[in-house]
Amino acid sequence: MHSFNPDLVKVRSSHFIGGVHVAGQGTALDLDVRRPSDNRVYAGLPVADAELVDMAVQNAWQAFKKSNWARQAPRERARIMRRWADLIEADVAQLAALEAVGSTRPIANAVAWDIPFTAEGLRFFAEFADKVGGDVAATRSDALGMTIAEPYGVIGAIAPWNFPLVMASWKIGPALAAGNAVVLKPSELTPFSAIRLAELAIAAGMPPGIFNVIQGDGRTTGDALVRHPRISKVTFTGSTRTGSAIMAACAESGTKPVTLELGGKSPQLVFADAPDLERVAKMVAGAIAGNAGQVCVAGSRLIVQRGVAGQLVEGIAAAFKALRPGHTWSGDTTLSPIISRKDALRIDGVVRRAVEAGASIAAGGALAAVEGDGGYYQPTILTGVEADMEAVRDEIFGPVMTVQVFDDDDEALALGDHPAYGLAAGVHTADIGRALRCARELEAGTVWINRYGRSDDYVLPTGGFKRSGMGKDLGRQSYEANLRYKTVLVDFVRQ
Repeated sequence: MHSFNPDLVKVRSSHFIGGVHVAGQGTALDLDVRRPSDNRVYAGLPVADAELVDMAVQNAWQAFKKSNWARQAPRERARIMRRWADLIEADVAQLAALEAVGSTRPIANAVAWDIPFTAEGLRFFAEFADKVGGDVAATRSDALGMTIAEPYGVIGAIAPWNFPLVMASWKIGPALAAGNAVVLKPSELTPFSAIRLAELAIAAGMPPGIFNVIQGDGRTTGDALVRHPRISKVTFTGSTRTGSAIMAACAESGTKPVTLELGGKSPQLVFADAPDLERVAKMVAGAIAGNAGQVCVAGSRLIVQRGVAGQLVEGIAAAFKALRPGHTWSGDTTLSPIISRKDALRIDGVVRRAVEAGASIAAGGALAAVEGDGGYYQPTILTGVEADMEAVRDEIFGPVMTVQVFDDDDEALALGDHPAYGLAAGVHTADIGRALRCARELEAGTVWINRYGRSDDYVLPTGGFKRSGMGKDLGRQSYEANLRYKTVLVDFVRQ
């Protein structure tokens, strides 16, 4: 297994600007950073104020203008990014420990998935560098009309805490491959693996300043970043409330474009003809228990046909019982901690209020006991719920699934619709016509059929409808979103 001693993991409590570590201001704004697994403070974090944010952005702007990153041969830019990916894979031991010790990602998952996925994602986006450009338009014969693809300049990226490295790579990969510079603000809850990522970028040959990392909270650092006049575009993954605030700040400070992947309350529709109900039960369970439900696309609303509801719920409960909560540095942990004990208690409050409102607990429904003061929550199934209950209506961001029962397709689709969220949905059925009808009618940015979860090939974009966001991560669409298009029209003048 991949167990390690968390006390031996060393972190750099700094910003990374212009290719070097920059110390914090040393003010009272410094934050304590706790390990979710046991709630112990293991580092302090400097909070970048507006002055330091300006320093990072101006440094990135100068690097963008003077380093030739955007104007060099695209294949060379791609080569540097591929070398960077190779270094990330070679550094798996250090990166995985950094990722696991301070986040909700168990070390086995970080080694097997997070680090390789981060590296391969950078390779995927690097390949777009010399394959996507502008177009020549159909104009009259004595003129030439073109659209020229250009990078924006400096992209402001804000990554969440639930998959710190992976989510960061989704933002910096397409932005850098397109020729932009990036200033990344990781979550203040999981800040340190991003610093190692930036060190490896320099080792790969990326010009200093093209990828800068600033530390801090949203209120001070994040707000200064998105409002900075040299930031030409913002990309963010996180809560709907914060996304709305970022969108407003971008409008107030220069009408800059945004890509937002926000909250979700995703349904999993299971019809009675679904093939292999035992397999479906394990898949449905994984869709809410993975990372302890702290996933934007978590399948938190099970909508199941009446004839198989009891059998399916029993199968899901059995899958939950096989999970082992534990510290992220233990190689046999299969159920992640909640990001903080406060959040674990918040999740428990949602469950308690659902029961008071008439719901029943079919599995879980309590804090899980693990050594230390970390927050752990048992994967939970709530039955007998109503659509207006908080547990059904609001994103919980924890391992809590509600169950609603339907009799026919129209009822299933009506229950599947959510008034606010439209990030993802799952459909399990053997009827291809029914599956495609659901895919067409469900108002969600992604619909999975007879599966739940993204593929590992990066080619399919992801993003939400309604209050679940705008724009796309992954795929060609996310690369093109980091380019702006200039129109050039030339008349042929005869001498």
